Amino acid sequence: MIRIVIAEDQGMLLGALGALLDLEEDMKVIAKARNGEEALALVKQHEPDICIMDIEMPLKSGLDAAEELKDHPCKVVVLTTFARQGYFERARKADVSGYLLKDSPSDELASAIRTIVSGRKVYAPELVDMAYDDENPLTAREQEVIKLIADGKTTKEIAKELFITNGTVRNYVSVILDKLDVSNRIEAISRFKEKGWFK
Repeated sequence: MIRIVIAEDQGMLLGALGALLDLEEDMKVIAKARNGEEALALVKQHEPDICIMDIEMPLKSGLDAAEELKDHPCKVVVLTTFARQGYFERARKADVSGYLLKDSPSDELASAIRTIVSGRKVYAPELVDMAYDDENPLTAREQEVIKLIADGKTTKEIAKELFITNGTVRNYVSVILDKLDVSNRIEAISRFKEKGWFK
């Protein structure tokens, strides 16, 4: 029997995942956590074979928890909505056994768990492609602009510092959001940061 701990901060998803995996004849969900701290405590308490971990959780993220479990015999499987390269890199450095996306079909999760228990690693195909797609899409000027945004500068302050008009700054911001595939400045900064592009 494959013994599983699930860590997921969304209650409905936590319940649904638990119910789905309990339907598998060779799997049993032995504990559920709502954050990374609880996940660590439950893994130490129950010594499961697998810990399925969301990334963005309160108190301690799934990646922080995975890093702490690096040398633990329990295999960590990241299950997230985020196909982000920075997250994937961190997960690989933490030696997680799997990195799967929540929009995958549910039977893929069970089969991935069996593969992982047999000693192999399973990564969502989208992430493997992404690992080789590491080019920073921003020009040198756009990078200057995003660094100033990250420093908390307003459009007016950026315009003054770079000797350009407010309209030009807004154009740069619009291009940056488009290239990084985000909808606002905060997401742009966090995307740029997680890719490791801030020098």
